[in-house]
This record gives sequence, C-alpha cells and structure tokens, in this order.
Amino acid sequence: MADVLILVPARDEHRYGDSWAPLLERLATPLRRHGLTIEAQPWTDPVAKDQARLVMPSLAWGYHARQADWFAQLDAFEAAGIHMVNPPSVLRWNSTKTYLVGLTAQGAPVVPTHAHDVLTPEHVQAAFDAFGVDEVVVKPQVSAGSHETIRVKRHGSLEGGPTGPALIQPFLPAVGGEGELSLFYFDGVFSHAVTKVAVEGDFRVQPQFGGRTSQIAPEPEALRAAQMVLEAAGPALTYARVDLIRGLEHTPQLMELEAIEPDLFLEHAHDHGAAFAQAVVRALS
Repeated sequence: MADVLILVPARDEHRYGDSWAPLLERLATPLRRHGLTIEAQPWTDPVAKDQARLVMPSLAWGYHARQADWFAQLDAFEAAGIHMVNPPSVLRWNSTKTYLVGLTAQGAPVVPTHAHDVLTPEHVQAAFDAFGVDEVVVKPQVSAGSHETIRVKRHGSLEGGPTGPALIQPFLPAVGGEGELSLFYFDGVFSHAVTKVAVEGDFRVQPQFGGRTSQIAPEPEALRAAQMVLEAAGPALTYARVDLIRGLEHTPQLMELEAIEPDLFLEHAHDHGAAFAQAVVRALS
C-alpha cells in the first residue's frame, strides 16, 4: 500500500504528453522528506480502497473534457470509501464553476458572474448592461486551461466559446496590468503567492499562452479577500489556490477557487513545500 496515490492524466490523453511528470516530482519531493511512499495512476483507472492510504487528484488533467467520466469516478471513490484530499464532495462542488454564484451569496468577494444552462446572444447583451461594461469573458461552467474561453465585445461573435452551460463575467483590464494573484493555502493557512500576467493583447494567464509568473508578497486586502472566500467555502481544505484579480471597483475579487488539480507553484514557496507536505501528513493521520 502506498502512502499517497497522485492521480495523473488518462492513458489515452495525448494533449499533455509527459509534461505532468516534472510536476509530479515537484509534489512528491517534499512528501518523501517525511518518509512517504508516492505512486501515480491515471485518474480514469479504478482505485481499490487498500491501494493507498490517501488519494490526491493533483494532476488529474483533462477531467474537464470527460465530465461524465469524472463525476462517475468521484461517485465511485465516494462509494468505495476512498480517503481523498480534497474530499469527493468538495471535488464535485469545485468542478462546476457555478460555485462562484454560491460563494457570492455567502458574502465572498467574487467577480460578478452570470450562469446559464444554454448561452444566447440575449444573455450576453443582458450581461453587458448588468455589469456596465463593453466587453465580457464567456467560459464553460466546467473548464480548465482557458478551454472555450473567449472575450466578447458588444454585438461580437460567440464563435469559439462554450457549446454547453456557460458563465459570463466582465472583462477586467487588470489581467494585462498587475495580473491575476494566486494565493496558496494548506489546511487553511496561507503559504505563498504568485502573480500571473497575460501578454499584451491577451487575457489568458496560463504559460502556454505566454503568461508570466513571478513570486509576490500579497497586500493585506488580498489576504482578507482570500480569507473571506475560504470561510465561505466551508471547512479548511488540505490544499487550495485562491485566484484573485482587481475588479471594476479596484478591490480584489475571486476569479476561481482551485481545489482539484491546481499548480501549487511550490518552487515559489519559501519553505519549498514543507507546509504542503505537513498538511498531507495531517490528512493521513
């Protein structure tokens, strides 16, 4: 029995190649310092209860493209009593970005978000008026890596956007300025933070689109906003990434709360992942 089983992309998932392997090692290294044994397995494969003491979906890339399989696997993990971090109920909740609407209702500072089961031009027009902007971002409710995410100006085309349930948010110019701020928490305690800035003319901060990442010490207002988000989300998560951006009112607002397979950027942590490893050790006890 392994101590920790880390879920990685499906065997027939070819988009990522072996690019997940270095990140697996980055996660495993601080865990091994505690004497833990680490194994990896595609997230689509069955997991037996006696296979590992703890299962983490930290590299389950591609789940957003196989939604039925993903939710069925979460159901199977839960039915089998597989010990996971974060728990299947949290993973299920975090998979669909309508959780942003729920967090807003709980008083968390969230980028204004409209959710629709079927996207229409009328929905987009109503969002322009509600947000008081001339440009919005449209994205799927279940997505990763800016998949089917587009910017739309008034009377613009929705080509390339979501083909199913969607979210609409105002486009925030800060994405190309100070950028998006990611704060990392282990067992609810702040660890480190990075900024992610899109290249000029783009709005996607991921490295594959040219986004630049650097370490930063967050301002108190960002820490307060992140804490409000985590409190609204419920019990402390073993690991979480809180993605904030400066909103239209120039205050930090939540873009996404990542509790499934966020890049934890442990290379930017002052402790080189010690807090992460300690949180995993506590989850094992």
